[in-house]
Amino acid sequence: MPDPNKTFQLVTAALLTGACLAQPLAAAQADAAKDYPIKPVRFIVHTPAGGGPDIPARAIAQKLSEAWGRQVIVDNRTGATGAIAVDLTANAVPDGYTICTITGSHTINSAVNPKLPYDLTRDLAAISQLSSNFLVVYHNPSVQVKSMQELIAYAKANPGKLNYGSPGAGSLQHFAVEMLSNRIGTKLVHVPYKGGAAVMAAALAGEVQVGISSLLTIRPHLSTGRLRALAVTAKQRSPIAPELPTVAEAGVAGYEVYQWTGVVTGAKVSPEIIRKLNSGIVEALRLPDVAQRLVADGSTLVGSSPEAFGAHIKSEIAKWRKLAKDARLVLD
Repeated sequence: MPDPNKTFQLVTAALLTGACLAQPLAAAQADAAKDYPIKPVRFIVHTPAGGGPDIPARAIAQKLSEAWGRQVIVDNRTGATGAIAVDLTANAVPDGYTICTITGSHTINSAVNPKLPYDLTRDLAAISQLSSNFLVVYHNPSVQVKSMQELIAYAKANPGKLNYGSPGAGSLQHFAVEMLSNRIGTKLVHVPYKGGAAVMAAALAGEVQVGISSLLTIRPHLSTGRLRALAVTAKQRSPIAPELPTVAEAGVAGYEVYQWTGVVTGAKVSPEIIRKLNSGIVEALRLPDVAQRLVADGSTLVGSSPEAFGAHIKSEIAKWRKLAKDARLVLD
């Protein structure tokens, strides 16, 4: 029969050994954060140079390089709706020297794609949300409506006769329209394209009659009358387009969709280094020249804590998962 006293002694020794080992590890992590960075930081961006998240990433990378005296190098890795960039980050050495942009589309992908090689909430750690941007419901003038209410009435009276374009199945624009369609209780026909430029070309040609996009993308076509804006997807009207009502004002209660950008790193990166990354990014966002550059397209700068951004990611995944279930959306 085992000696109870000896068993107790063995358990106590094991616990003390674990505590002793944990102390040097914690000290090493603190030292790593104190000296961080001691080499270049790789900032992976999931879009091509010059588009979308690449703009804030480059602005922040420049400011971090200046503040830290170490290069923060932007590395554009496109493909698989942004999954390639995130997977590279999830599998990088967890030392904080690889960070990555994500957007709302990543949370949609995580909500509906069981084949992703990573789990966005388990394998990645949130650093900070950078910005949030409303989208705009627009239409081709061939659909003779003058307000969001009239568009909704037309869609209900003509189910399945309005086509809308998106940059691809599973994109934020795709799900934003599907959410609208689900809320108003009628069918809009999805036509996916390969990228936003193709969507705009189709909208201008009348191949698709309606869509949701950023104001920056459609603004050149509003002044010519080739496209018309009807409403914004934000909770409140925007100061840069106060004449446009919200979708909720048009009678779609609770409708709210934003395009947002944030930064993540590997889940095993120490909290101390994540805090230092967060601090550097938030300080960069507050610089006047960075803010002026990023708000030009109507973005609202955020600069959230890691905890707040992590909670936001989880809430977005839950929202899109519910929509996919309610609207029976299946992505091929």
